Amino acid sequence: MISAQYGTEFINSHYENIKKVYSIWICMNPPKSRENSITRYYIAEENLVGSVKEQKADYDLMAAVMICLGKETDSGTDLLKLLNVLLSTETGSQNKCQILEEDFHIRMTQTLESEVSLMCNLSKGVEEKGIQKGIQKGIDKGITAMILTLKELQISSDVILKQICEKFGLTEETAEMYLKEIS
Repeated sequence: MISAQYGTEFINSHYENIKKVYSIWICMNPPKSRENSITRYYIAEENLVGSVKEQKADYDLMAAVMICLGKETDSGTDLLKLLNVLLSTETGSQNKCQILEEDFHIRMTQTLESEVSLMCNLSKGVEEKGIQKGIQKGIDKGITAMILTLKELQISSDVILKQICEKFGLTEETAEMYLKEIS
């Protein structure tokens, strides 16, 4: 992110024009030990040999913030609770709007309600896409395992092809692709 500024924020050797960059990561399903935490990582000066003193503005050009969500009831801070509510895949848009109004005193306008609804639909879409990918990955592993097992039993390719078409409802063309990948 810093080097990407070359040509836009600074040119040639005018490094004094570099802007500090922030990378913010919101982790939806962190390990239990990191739930409901906000951690900042930054660059600090440490002299290992000698005692050079640089101005902080010359080296403090990057910071990363990791926001790890958890259960909204255990949030501890309003910011974490707000993010947990907004980004929850379990809470519906009407409940989110109600919580935003009651707990955070955010006045719900028609525009804001529609944006919350859109965000809920987007997260549901992402979740569905993930589920479909997982199902497909499971099917692929099942087909691969079946082909390998049948090959170990020295079953002919024609029989293997027929079996995977029947068991997985595949066209012969698709089944042949799986068979070629494994061969």
